[in-house]
Amino acid sequence: MTVTSKQAFLATALTAALGLIVGVAAAQYPMDRTHLPIAEPKRPTYTELDARKAKPPARFQVTAPKGAPNVVIVLIDDIGYGGSSTFGGPIRTPTLDALAQGGLRYNNFHTTSLCSPTRNALKTGRNHHTVNTGSIMESSTSFPGNTGQNPNSVAPLAEMLRLNGYSTAAFGKWHETAAWETSVSGPFDRWPTHQGFDKFYGFIGGETDQWHPLVYDGVTKVDPPGTKDYHFSVDMTNQAINWVKAQQSMTPDKPFFMYYATGAVHAPHHVPKDWADKYKGQFDQGWDQVRNESLDRQKKLGVVPANTKLGNRPKDIVAWDSLPADQRRLFARQAEVFAGFLEHTDNQVGRLKKALEDIGEMDNTLFIYIMGDNGTSAEGGFVGMYNEMTYFNGVAEKVEDLIPLIDKWGGPETFPHMAAGWAVAFDAPFTWTKQVASDFGGTRNGMVIHWPKGIQDKGGLRTQFSHVIDIAPTILEAASLPQPRSVNGTVQAPIEGTSVLYTFNNAKAVERHKTQYFEMFGNRAIYNDGWFARTIHRAPWQTSNLPPLTTDAWDLYDTRNDFSLTDNLASKQPAKLKEMQALFMKEAQKHHVLPIDDRTIERMNPAMAGRPEILGTRTSLTLYEGMQGMLENSFMNIKNRSSKITAELEIPTEGANGAILSQGGRFGGWSLYMKDGKPAYVYNFLGLARYTVTAPQALAAGPATVVLDFAYDGGGPGKGGKATLYVNGKAVADARVEKTQANIFSADETADVGIDNQTPVAEGIGIGAETRFTGRINKITLEVK
Repeated sequence: MTVTSKQAFLATALTAALGLIVGVAAAQYPMDRTHLPIAEPKRPTYTELDARKAKPPARFQVTAPKGAPNVVIVLIDDIGYGGSSTFGGPIRTPTLDALAQGGLRYNNFHTTSLCSPTRNALKTGRNHHTVNTGSIMESSTSFPGNTGQNPNSVAPLAEMLRLNGYSTAAFGKWHETAAWETSVSGPFDRWPTHQGFDKFYGFIGGETDQWHPLVYDGVTKVDPPGTKDYHFSVDMTNQAINWVKAQQSMTPDKPFFMYYATGAVHAPHHVPKDWADKYKGQFDQGWDQVRNESLDRQKKLGVVPANTKLGNRPKDIVAWDSLPADQRRLFARQAEVFAGFLEHTDNQVGRLKKALEDIGEMDNTLFIYIMGDNGTSAEGGFVGMYNEMTYFNGVAEKVEDLIPLIDKWGGPETFPHMAAGWAVAFDAPFTWTKQVASDFGGTRNGMVIHWPKGIQDKGGLRTQFSHVIDIAPTILEAASLPQPRSVNGTVQAPIEGTSVLYTFNNAKAVERHKTQYFEMFGNRAIYNDGWFARTIHRAPWQTSNLPPLTTDAWDLYDTRNDFSLTDNLASKQPAKLKEMQALFMKEAQKHHVLPIDDRTIERMNPAMAGRPEILGTRTSLTLYEGMQGMLENSFMNIKNRSSKITAELEIPTEGANGAILSQGGRFGGWSLYMKDGKPAYVYNFLGLARYTVTAPQALAAGPATVVLDFAYDGGGPGKGGKATLYVNGKAVADARVEKTQANIFSADETADVGIDNQTPVAEGIGIGAETRFTGRINKITLEVK
C-alpha cells in the first residue's frame, strides 16, 4: 500500500470511527431539547493511573434530529401581493415561479405592514409587540411593546436551531437592532451574530445604497469588493453561495439555516440600467390599467377567487388618464426601474437556488420564499422622489425637477423612490399599501414553500389564514424540534404562531390560526375565523393633522366571501362589529399594543419618542482618527441647533487634502474637509443644494487648528444659519446656509473621521478611499449648543 493510499485509508477509518462515536454518543446521552443549550452529561471520574489502560467515554456532541432539513428563508423587501408574476403581477419572477410549480403557493399569508416588526415576528414566532417592535427601530418609544429591544424571553429561531446542531448564517438586511446599540460600544446582544447566527454579511439598518452600501461582516464594518458594476444584491448572494458550499463541504451531515433578506426592493430603487430597460414601455398604460390587468391574471392563475373585485383606488391617488404626458413619462420610468429591480433580485435568488441544486441539497431544503415583508411602499409620495430622504425631512419634490433625471433614474446619482400610485398597483387587488396594517394591501404577501422531501402536492395552492409568526413553529416542527421552555438561562414566552405544516399535504385542512390582531401607527384590525374588522386611521402619506384615535370609524368584512375587502358589512351587522372591536382591545392589551402611538416622523427624534440616546444629554464629543462608520443614531445630533467643530491637525510639507469630519453623503449631510490645501465646509441639503465656505489660503505645514462655527437661525426645525470658518483663531471666511435637514441625514451613510465612506458629501475630493485625509488628525471636538 502506498503512502498516499495509507493516508486515505486512515482518513476514511477515522471518519467512520468518529461517526460511530457520534452515533454512540447520541444514543448513550439522551438530549432534553426543551432547555437550551442542551445540558452536557456528567463527566466520569477514573481511578486508573495509566490512560492506556482506561477507556474514554463517548464524545458528547449536539446534533440535529435525524432527517432534519436544511432551511432557507428568502425575504424580499417592500413588495406587495400584486407585484410578482407568481401571484399575477406584471413583474417577472421566474425563480419564484419555478419554486411554486414544485411546491406550494400561499395566498392568505400575512405580515405586519412594516419591515422591522415583520422581521422580528418572523425570527421569533411571536407577535411584533411581544418582541418590543411595534414599529421600526428608529421610531421606538419607551412603552412596552415599542422599546426596540428584543426581550431575552423571546429567543430567535436561529438560536434555537444553532443550539440544536444547525449551522446558521444571515445575509442582507437586518434592521432588528435597537438604534442606540449600533455603535462600537455595543452592546452587541441584538446584532445578528448574537441572535443565533454563526455568520452575518449585510447591513444593520433599514436600507442601504445598493451601489455603495454600508456592510458589516459580523460586527465589523468592511469595505465591499471594488468590482466593476458592483451591486449589493449580487455581493450578498456571492457571500451566501460561498458560505453554504463551504459549510456543506466541511460538514455535509450538518444541516444549515440560511436567512437571506435582500435590501431590494426597498428604496433606493437601484438597479443596472439594462434590467430596467427590459420593461421599456410596459407600464405606459398606467397604474389603473395595470391593476385591472393584474386582477385578470390573478383570476386565471387561481390565486384569487373568481368573484374578487378590485379595491377602490385611494382618493388621494389621481387617475392615470388625468395626468399630463410629461408626468406619465416620468412615472412610467419609475415603474420600469422598480420592475427591473425586482426581477434582478429574483435572479439573485435563482443563483442561490442553483447553487443548492449543484451541491445536491435542494431536495432536503425547506425553502421558504416570502415575496415582501409588507405591501409595496407608498413612501415615495404622489410624484416619486429623486432622493428618498426628502420624505423623512418633510420636503416635497416637484415633477419639474424630476423629469430631467429620468435617464439617470435608478443609477448611482439617484436615491430614488416611485410615485404612490404604483404602490397601489403592485398591491392589487387591494386598496392600500405598506404601513396600513388594517388593509391586506399592507399585510397580504405572496409566499411559496418548496420542500421536495416533505411536500407531495407540487404546484398546489393553500388558502388557510397564516401569518409571519407561523414560520418559526413550522420550521421547528419540520425539524422535529420542540419549542424550548428555556434558552440561555431565560424562561421563554410561548411561541404565538401556529405551524402550517398541517397544510403541506392537505389542501382542505381546517384552518388553525384563528385569531390575529394587526396594528401600525394607529391603523389597526382584528381577524377572527374569517371575519375582519378594521379602521383606516391614516394614509401612508399622512404625517400630521391626524384625527383622534377615538373618532376612527370601523369597517367589517367577511373575508371568506370578500377576498379584497370591498363589501363593508358594518352597518348590516353592528353587533358582530362590536364583538370584533372588543376582541381587538383584548388582544391589544394582551400583546402590549396599548397605548397606541400614531406619530411617524416625530418619533425619528429620540427626545420626542422617549427612547435612549447613546450620548444622552452630552453637548460635546471628542473624536479621533480611525473613528468611522458611526450611524446617525450613534452620533451627536447637530440638527436644528448651533454647533462647532474644532479640528487639531498636522499639515505635512506637501500640504493636505481630504475629509476631516463628515456626516451623510451625496444625498444629504455636511463635511469639514480640505481641497487644494485649503480648509472648507459644505452643507449638502438633500442633494438639492450645497452651501460651501472655503478658506482663501492653503494651510502652511505644521500644526493647525481649523474651526467651523455654525450659528443656527432658530425659529423651528429645518431653518438656516451662518457658517464661519476659522484658521488658528482667525475668521477667514463665512457663508449662509439657507436651509438644513430637520429630521435625518441618511438611513445608512455614516459619520467618519479622516475619510468620507460610501458616497462623499463634498464634491471634487473623490469617493471612498480617495477621500482619506492626507495630513494627521490629532483630535476633533464637536460641540452643540
